[in-house]
Amino acid sequence: MPITNFAPHSFTLRQLQYAVAIADLLSFRKAAEHCHVSQPSLSAQLAQLEAMVGVRLFERDRRRVLVTPSGREFIDRARLVLRETDDLVESARRAGDPFAGTLRIGVIPTISPYLLPNAAPVLRTRFPRLTVRWIEDKTEVLIRSLEAGALDAAILALEAEIGDVQHDVVALDPFVLATPAGDPLGAKESPASAKELRGKSVLLLDDGHCFREQALEFCSGAKAKELEFRATSLSTLAQMVAGGAGVTLLPQLAVPTEAKRAALQLRPFAAPQPHRTIALVWRKRSPLEAALRQVTEAIRAAYPESSSLKRDRSARRRTAR
Repeated sequence: MPITNFAPHSFTLRQLQYAVAIADLLSFRKAAEHCHVSQPSLSAQLAQLEAMVGVRLFERDRRRVLVTPSGREFIDRARLVLRETDDLVESARRAGDPFAGTLRIGVIPTISPYLLPNAAPVLRTRFPRLTVRWIEDKTEVLIRSLEAGALDAAILALEAEIGDVQHDVVALDPFVLATPAGDPLGAKESPASAKELRGKSVLLLDDGHCFREQALEFCSGAKAKELEFRATSLSTLAQMVAGGAGVTLLPQLAVPTEAKRAALQLRPFAAPQPHRTIALVWRKRSPLEAALRQVTEAIRAAYPESSSLKRDRSARRRTAR
């Protein structure tokens, strides 16, 4: 019995692309523009596809386009077929040199400004034929892009909801307590404990940032009070703390930059330290896995050396004086 079906299929990959584009944009006109074909041609190809598979994929009237219940399952599987096809082509293209061409890597905003200035030059030096296109966004968006094949990999925290992906760890990034200059809580020499945050006003990032969820979990356990203000970046968070609005948690990776910009006092946490695990993630069975592990190794080598918290605290005190 043959293990592969060699009978010709009644539809084409291009027709699947048309269907996915319509599902994404919910517009035949926009899908046609996106696929660089005329709208009548796209409509005719979709009609052929629906006739061949015996499933109506879309409900359509003059006002809107909706994916049918049967169409949703078909479109989801079509995405997988197209993604695997892209991976097949990419695998063949990179067979000679996996580090030639463009690599699309996503990175979350609480990592990118602190890691990329070190990592990007190292990657350019180590892989001169490779062009890395960096895309910054929140974890949820990056994972969707990764699943859809729009990204080859992403740098994010493993503690977030990232689905079933492969990964290689770059570094463990512990959190530190950041307080305004002169705050007695930040002036202590001993490592901070969760109980010291009880009743304290804590500033956190806005919804959608995975760092917010990790910090919120820790602060909720400590019975700290979250303030109404939610920052869109760690820089804003640090400046608000420096202005006396409250205290916060910062990832150690961001400390050399943000503590330099703002007069902050910093304390490490006592064990077990809250932390995040920074990693490069990619789709399972990606043809780029071997190359991505080498990319991870290069990023790991470029990971900034953490500044001494004691030295940072001394500098903040001198600034406060």
